[in-house]
Amino acid sequence: MVSFLDRVFHLKDKGTNVKTEIVAGITTFATMAYILAVNANILGAAGLDEGAVFVATALASVIGTIAMGLLANLPFAVAPGMGLNAFFAFTVVIGMCFSPQFALAAVLTEGIIFIVLSKTGIRTKLFNSIPLTLKYAVGGGIGLFILFIGAQNAGIVTDSYATMVQIGDFASAPVALALVGSIITIILLVKKVKGALLLGIVATWLLGMLAQLIGWYEVNAAVGAYSLVPNAIVDTPPSLAPTFGIAFQGFADVFTDASTVVSFLTVTFAFLFVDIFDTIGTLAGVASKANMFDKHGKLERADDALFADAIATSVGAVLGTSTATTYIESAAGVMEGGRTGLTSIVVAIGFALSLLFSPIFLTIPGFATATALIAVGILMMEPIKNIKFDELDELAPMVITVIAMPLFYSISDGLFFGILAFIVAKAAARKFTEISPLMWCLGAVYILKIAMDIFL
Repeated sequence: MVSFLDRVFHLKDKGTNVKTEIVAGITTFATMAYILAVNANILGAAGLDEGAVFVATALASVIGTIAMGLLANLPFAVAPGMGLNAFFAFTVVIGMCFSPQFALAAVLTEGIIFIVLSKTGIRTKLFNSIPLTLKYAVGGGIGLFILFIGAQNAGIVTDSYATMVQIGDFASAPVALALVGSIITIILLVKKVKGALLLGIVATWLLGMLAQLIGWYEVNAAVGAYSLVPNAIVDTPPSLAPTFGIAFQGFADVFTDASTVVSFLTVTFAFLFVDIFDTIGTLAGVASKANMFDKHGKLERADDALFADAIATSVGAVLGTSTATTYIESAAGVMEGGRTGLTSIVVAIGFALSLLFSPIFLTIPGFATATALIAVGILMMEPIKNIKFDELDELAPMVITVIAMPLFYSISDGLFFGILAFIVAKAAARKFTEISPLMWCLGAVYILKIAMDIFL
């Protein structure tokens, strides 16, 4: 069996082994399993059946991640994306008053366009056109973004009317447990313990159960504080029928009048734009940490990775969920040594099992998985050491990219501000040969987007 897996995934060539890949896959799944419950909740607010969305989310993740593992042989996971699901529910359906079927039709159209762009190599050219400096910066930016998300999930960072963000309540059980769990995780990493991230998640979860039993952690579903103790081990998956295939019904709503067609095209483009550059940014960031770039800054089989993402989006729309994308939480598995598609296959198995063992997977609290996100965020800052800090035309784009991602809460916006900064800095330094034609085009596209946001 081991020799078979080695032949399929080239484990020895990538400097890894079956045990490492399995631990990496389990770790990645544990850090992103939250999407099963969160996506169902968000799309449920748009009027879709939450049980069906849960199943659609799991199946889309299984299909997309298997495609990533087998086609691209990369340790990345694919699932319905955060942010894109909120845009689906709160902007398109609730804000613009379109039906969920209409929104799913837009996602399906976007997915089909993605497949065409991926197979023609256009997306890969976009990915490869980004300079190595920015790819390193994206890695650091995503690291800071992941750390911020983890701190939010744990309640370490909370909203503030006056200052936008503020420190959380350390007397709160979730905040305190997340801090303790993060310390445990970092100590394990420093000691180079295999499976440190997964062990940190499990340890924090167990401490949470103890806190619940002694009454420190109080269960209150109204504020999102659910029981940390599973009430069952196995359960029958909900029915997919309420959402399966309704995307095709949505096309009937598109051609009612000219303004609806324009709205449909606008919504489709919005999904397309954000997903393309979120995925490109994620691939660049995680791959830079795993040293997967060649000397020219290109990622091997990037076209297959982007194709897997496109497949997941298209299939997910038919099943009944929002746009799928490559997950930044894949960095958790990469930190554990995951280097091949076997890591992705393990993640896919985790999503498949979640359909049967949903009571367990859905009980892992956000403050437990936050420990892994915080640790990964710290570790992902490492690639920026490769940037020439003594050259301002290299330093300025890096700093702007790294800071913009968490501040704008967007990988794609952070990437584009970095691109604009890169063009300006290199032009000021009269290093025009370092700005590729495609980079000029990307800069122009983003300026056009900003103009449209202002005037339309």
